[in-house]
Amino acid sequence: MSEILEFEVEKPERAVRLDQYLSLVLAARVPGLSRSRVQKLIDEGKITVNSAPAKASLKLIGGESITVELPPPVQAGIKAQEIPLRIVYEDEHLLVIDKPCGMVVHPGAGIDEGTLVNALVGHCHGSLSGISGTVRPGIVHRLDKDTSGLLVVAKNDVAHQSLSAQISARTARRVYLGLLEGRLPAEKGTVDKPVGRHKTKRWQMAIIAEGGRSAITHFEVLRTWEKFSLIKATLQTGRTHQIRVHMASLNCPVAGDLVYNHKTTGTESAREKLGLKGHALHAAYLCFTHPASGQLLEFEAALPAEFEQLIDRL
Repeated sequence: MSEILEFEVEKPERAVRLDQYLSLVLAARVPGLSRSRVQKLIDEGKITVNSAPAKASLKLIGGESITVELPPPVQAGIKAQEIPLRIVYEDEHLLVIDKPCGMVVHPGAGIDEGTLVNALVGHCHGSLSGISGTVRPGIVHRLDKDTSGLLVVAKNDVAHQSLSAQISARTARRVYLGLLEGRLPAEKGTVDKPVGRHKTKRWQMAIIAEGGRSAITHFEVLRTWEKFSLIKATLQTGRTHQIRVHMASLNCPVAGDLVYNHKTTGTESAREKLGLKGHALHAAYLCFTHPASGQLLEFEAALPAEFEQLIDRL
């Protein structure tokens, strides 16, 4: 069944748009519910103001009664597929997956099969949280197609809310290993540069001084070669393409990155010569508190074979 949320708008300091207000309010009550998802709920008539459908641009002045209908966790339109999964951990609340390089996390942009979500729907038989919408059931956080490694999947909304809250509060820890082309200016450091959608190349992210979202990456150099550096990168925030954009901004892009690496390894042919299937970025460590038991869980995933072999050759 759908979940119904009802609340009254407290008087704001100034009139505020409905979608902006809901993004803030629902973020506290339903962590992981993005502004785009709020917009979709409005468009679908799932959100009413004073019992009437409303537009996202409606200005709230205080005292309005808002009702939100959150759809049940269903996977309408998603094909269940029997795709092998590297399951690191599973119980009735969640799964931890070691995603291979080359696998897309969820359907979109003309891709409707072969994704991690297709595999999850087939494996879990419909038992996945619905907070992120019917296209991304269970998905708490994502990895890029060409990034390998660990991510956690929620089987129910309670688990999803807890995991999303931990990521937002930065109590969940995510650590990556990356091979960079170039050598960083320091052995340790922090990149604190806002990230947002590129103004002209809309499929890319970029450092956006004004209007970008806060993005913070801590890095430590583990090993260096003449033209490469192996780093450990810890996310303080989790913006789209964050590590890739941050490292490229230091003139040390991820090896094999076809989007942000404009040096020698950012091409398909260079990837082949390096023996890589994607770019050299791997989510190696994941730590969070179990939503039900309260137990601290820690997971590690070994580097993919081709990544390990490249390091050995260097």
